[in-house]
Amino acid sequence: MHAGLKKPVDHAAAIASALRTVQTELSGLAALKAALEDGLSAPFAEAVGVISGISGRVIVTGVGKSGHIGSKIAATLASTGTPAFFVHPAEANHGDLGMIARNDAIVAVSWSGETFELKGIVAYARRFSIPLIAITAGETSTLAREATVALVLPRAPEACPHGLAPTTSTMLQLVTGDALAVALLEARGFTPEHFRTLHPGGQLGASLTRIRDIMHVGDRVPLVVSGTPMGEAISRISEKGFGCVAVTAADGRLAGIITDGDLRRHIGDGLLSRTVDEVMTRSPKTVGPDALAATALQLVNASAITSLVVVEDDRPVGIVHLHDLLRIGVA
Repeated sequence: MHAGLKKPVDHAAAIASALRTVQTELSGLAALKAALEDGLSAPFAEAVGVISGISGRVIVTGVGKSGHIGSKIAATLASTGTPAFFVHPAEANHGDLGMIARNDAIVAVSWSGETFELKGIVAYARRFSIPLIAITAGETSTLAREATVALVLPRAPEACPHGLAPTTSTMLQLVTGDALAVALLEARGFTPEHFRTLHPGGQLGASLTRIRDIMHVGDRVPLVVSGTPMGEAISRISEKGFGCVAVTAADGRLAGIITDGDLRRHIGDGLLSRTVDEVMTRSPKTVGPDALAATALQLVNASAITSLVVVEDDRPVGIVHLHDLLRIGVA
């Protein structure tokens, strides 16, 4: 039975506790960084090489908090181009070992390296010569001894004041898994386009959409040439409905842009008697057709504008509006 809160929380004490936790875990990260710069570097590189060399999948396993971390590691690997899934060792001992093929590799997560439930999966790896990568702090543990590659983590103090609840230890396991996933991503040449293929849904998938996939082209692009009277330019702004018109030079290159804001600023200056060259904003914000939607959104927000001219070789080829970004769910 857990102890209930019997008095109001001391806010200062809570913040002090949080700061101690963060500092303790930062110290653990510093120890992990130092290990990767020293004795852990060779086995880490070897683990990346082992996983890169298999034709199958990465099977991640672990029990308790290590199991939860293992499940996240598997998900991160899978989402960054390394096929992976999590197998609970208890279920493995009751038939799920059949999920593991000889062309796979196993990543076993155990802080002590003596987790009893891992015994069956470790024996299976040995029997069928399946590469086994251990993530453990038990340098002389059974798991480390049986592993093809042992990633031995530094024994850093837990943030729990009793030294019992896995806190710093699980963070080090998680960061090690992230480091493996990113190293493999980079080794495989995994690109944002690959990432989008694996993340088609939600805001993340939308942010990885290319501008060329959502931009308006052809007659939809509001364009006038240099020297055009402002009356005609205003008609073009109204006709196209993007709140702006792009101005091109004689050679077709983008020369400037006129927005609704420009019209308001010049409304009392004999606007209709002018040409677009006198009113336009030169060097407008633009984006390329292969840019990501997330990049366009960042530019729109930073510049407080609603439309971007899409240019290729300095020539306008399309236009994208904030509403287009909202429509696909990037914002």
